[in-house]
Formats: sequence, C-alpha cells, structure tokens
Amino acid sequence: MKKFPLSLLALTTALTLQSPITMADNLFGTNGETTRQDVLRGSITPERQWWDLSHYHLAIEVDPSTRTIAGTNTVSYRVIGNTDRLQIELQPPMKLTKATQKGQVLNIDQDGYSYFIHTLNNSPIGSEQQVVLHFSGKPQVAKRAPWDGGITWKKDSNGIDFIASSNQGIGASIWWPNKDHGYDEPDRGIKMSVEVPEHLVDVSNGRLLSIDHNKEKQTKTYHWQVVNPINNYGVNINIGDYVHFGEKYQGEKGVLDMDYWVLRDNLKKAQEQFKDAKRTIEALEHWFGPYPFYEDSYKLVEAPYLGMEHQSSVTYGNGYQNGYLGRDRSLTGAGMLFDFIIVHETGHEWFANNITSKDIADMWIHESFTNYSESLFLEYHYGKEAAFGYTRGQRINIQNQKPIIGEYHVHSEGSSDMYDKGGNMLHTIRQIVNNDDLWRETLRGLGKQFYHQTVTTQQIEQYMENKTGKLLSNIFDQYLRDNRVPTLEYFLKGEQLRVRWSNVKSGFDMPVKVKINDKMQWLSPTTSWTNVQISQKDPTFVVDKNFYINIMNILGN
Repeated sequence: MKKFPLSLLALTTALTLQSPITMADNLFGTNGETTRQDVLRGSITPERQWWDLSHYHLAIEVDPSTRTIAGTNTVSYRVIGNTDRLQIELQPPMKLTKATQKGQVLNIDQDGYSYFIHTLNNSPIGSEQQVVLHFSGKPQVAKRAPWDGGITWKKDSNGIDFIASSNQGIGASIWWPNKDHGYDEPDRGIKMSVEVPEHLVDVSNGRLLSIDHNKEKQTKTYHWQVVNPINNYGVNINIGDYVHFGEKYQGEKGVLDMDYWVLRDNLKKAQEQFKDAKRTIEALEHWFGPYPFYEDSYKLVEAPYLGMEHQSSVTYGNGYQNGYLGRDRSLTGAGMLFDFIIVHETGHEWFANNITSKDIADMWIHESFTNYSESLFLEYHYGKEAAFGYTRGQRINIQNQKPIIGEYHVHSEGSSDMYDKGGNMLHTIRQIVNNDDLWRETLRGLGKQFYHQTVTTQQIEQYMENKTGKLLSNIFDQYLRDNRVPTLEYFLKGEQLRVRWSNVKSGFDMPVKVKINDKMQWLSPTTSWTNVQISQKDPTFVVDKNFYINIMNILGN
C-alpha cells in the first residue's frame, strides 16, 4: 500500500477536510433498504415516459414571516405516448392542492409523495399540452445545507432575511412540484416569478426580465428566465439584501455577461474575491470548450451555506477566502491558490448542468469531471507540477468503501469517492492517453457531443474510448464499479522482473508507465505473471506516481 508521510497533526487535518465530501454520501438519504418510494422516484415509470417536458413556469410567493411557499407551476409538455396519468413529485410537508388543465380540475391519485394526475383524454401524439399545479406549505428546513437539502431561513448580520434553496440529493420536489427525475429536462427552460417582501431581492436562474411592485401588499415579484434546458435541482431561489455588480468576459462564443449578487456588507470583499470567477471561465473554456449557457449568462450569488452548482446561478458561501473554507483539501499547498467553491461549482456548469446524468447512480459524471476541473484550473494558471500534485494529494480523502456508481432505478447514488477517486481515475486515464492535445480534444469533445443532454455512463465511456483510441472499458469498470484500488505486484531479483495486477476485477489489463534504471517504458500487465526483459541485474524500478494504484514489491526489498 502507498504510505503518505503525514504528521499526526496533518492526519487530523486530512480527516477534517475529508468530512464535508463524506457528507455527500447523505445527499440522497439512502439507508440500504429500497422502498416503493425509491422505485417511484428513481425509475422511468410509464406515467413519466409518455410525456416530454417542454417548459416550466414557476410562480411563487415566499413569506419569510411564516416560512411558507405557495404558488403554481405551469408544466408544458409534448405528448409522445398514449397514457393519460402524469407523474409529479412533491414532498411533505408541501401539499399539492389542485391540478388543472384547460380550466378543468383534474383527478389526482397519491402514492407517497408521488402524485398521479389524470389529464384530459385524447391529447394527440406530438401536441403540446399544459397542466397547472397548485401547491403550498412549509417546505422542509435544511438542517445542514447543502448536504441534507431544503430551504435555509437565516438572517444576515443586519438582521435581514437571508433565504436560499439547496436540494441536489433530496430533490427539487422538496419545495416545488415537478417531474423529479434526471432523465428529462424542460427543452425551453423555465420562467420563475418569485414574490418577496418589498425590502428583499430574489436572485434566481437565467436573466432578469422585469420586476413588478405591489404597493398594496408591499411586495416585489422578480421575473427570471432560462431559455436552455435545466435540471430540476439546478433551479433555485436566493432571497436577501443583495447588491449587484458585474463584468463582461470575451469568451469563445462572444461576450459573456458575468453578474455577481452579494450581501450589502460584503461588496468590497466580493469585488476582490470574485476575480476567480473570470479566471475560472477562462481556464475551463480552454479545457472543456465554450461556457454552455451564454444565452442565460453566468451568475455568482452569495448564499447562507457553502455553495451549489445551480445553473447560471452558482451559489457561494466560502467566506471570501481561498481553499475549502480556508483549508487545502490536498494538503499540498496548491489548494490555497484558488477559491474552491468558485472553481468547483462553476466547473459544474459543464458537468452536471450541460451534461447531466440520466440516473443519479451515474452522478460521477458530475462530480469526477468537476473534481478534475480544479486540477485543470491549476494547470492552466500555475502549471503541471502544481496541478498534478494537487490531484495526487486529494487521494488522502479517498475511502474505497463502496463503488462510485450506485444502484440504478431506485434513486441511489454511489460513493462520495466520485469526487477525489473519480478525479484521480481521469488523471490516470490521461497518462494512458499520453497525448495532452488529444486529451484536451477529448474533454472539449464531450461538451460538444453531449451538449445540453442527459446521458449514461456507457455513453461517456464509449465516447472517450472512440476519441482516444484506447481500450478503457476495463479501467472504467474497475474504478467505477469496484471499490478496490488496483495493485501492481512485481518480482525483481537478479535479471528477473515479473509483473501482474491483483486486487482487481477479472480481465483487468491497464497499461502502466514505469522507469527502469532511469529509462521510461510502458508495461502491459495482466492478472497473470508477465516476464519483463531487463538488461542488467537488480535495476531500479519506479512506477509513475500519476497512476492511482497500489504497488507491491513481492520480495519486499
């Protein structure tokens, strides 16, 4: 096993740094037992399959004094099948009070927090229809956002309400009714009309269209619009005493509007710290291709929790400091060169928001590539040494307790190792590709090939194999579907050198780069002993440290 030279203090720090990502295991609240609700939530049921989302118009009133949300969601959809029962989720204590279509009240069956709405009969296939969902209630309060999800109701330092949603794991249906499954997104996006008390500001996704004032109620309604497809958990509200500043970035697709919304007292700090936003867009456009939502702009919004990748409305709560809450998760020093939340959550605009997993079992597509984006940011601005060291340093956070991919069709994510182990898997694959230009083309190609799409692991694997020309299926299989770290065993005595893989799935055959007597060469081990020709007795044998593997000298010498 590899050993990390850590002092006791450093080890304690490492465990502390590990815990926030470990808490990501709780995003989906799974307890090992699959329930009927898990199946209803996690599978593409017949009541979901027959209709294709086109658009949402979410119109709500948020009342901080009672901590309630009430309103409607007008769901536009295209008919692609003959079933007439439409499945929607809304989690208690929120209540779906009524559903209407063309002015008629519809019948509703309820099973847990899944609602099955009987739409009007005889809607022609290919036609677009609408159902209006009426709802209200006190949404679940987030106990420790963003990991447990819900609405955060806080006060800022001036005693003014500071409110935000965060619901990646538990789902957007914790506060508004929707088709709460990742496979389908509204093709034409969402309009949000959010009514708040007159003295507050709402910041939501996309571009601000207008603000209406109701003098009688002493409220304002903010109308925001997203024109691109958007995943449900990316929809958000942020309400507080916000002030705004912004800039324009000349990017790969033209001028990108970059807007920043922060609490009034934090304006000066934000004007300095948020410089990392522009640096992030620059670096990630280089590696991943154009920012995917020019039409909807880019926003960075202060939130009363750590942060989340809400599409075109990235939330920020890292305390206006570099690192992860002021700490370096890699313990290498490189993690203090940037603001973790700005880089990581912005990276999700490419992987999570542009490319979204159909099933949350494949959430590594979001987190592994975005974890790796931190290293790519460092490489772009500070060079390979800092970037590669940062990626290797993150291995201290890997647990290897269960596979990265979760169980399909039951709303079950895999291990939190989807972050650091997934990033190290991609870094290992980069070594195998052994061509930086091709590697960059592959990453950029993903964003182009799967632009604004929901995808499966198989699609990502197949694309990367085809693009790189490398056999990667066994590598993906090992790192994503098995919790074990491959062990390269070697026997070296005199003029004999033998190698093999152990601690792996059957058929694992990843090539690996080694240095034998200061000469770099590639080996192709399998799970059986393979002889390696060497020219002299007892040479030095060093494995490239950028491969995330264990190394075992059979003789121990």
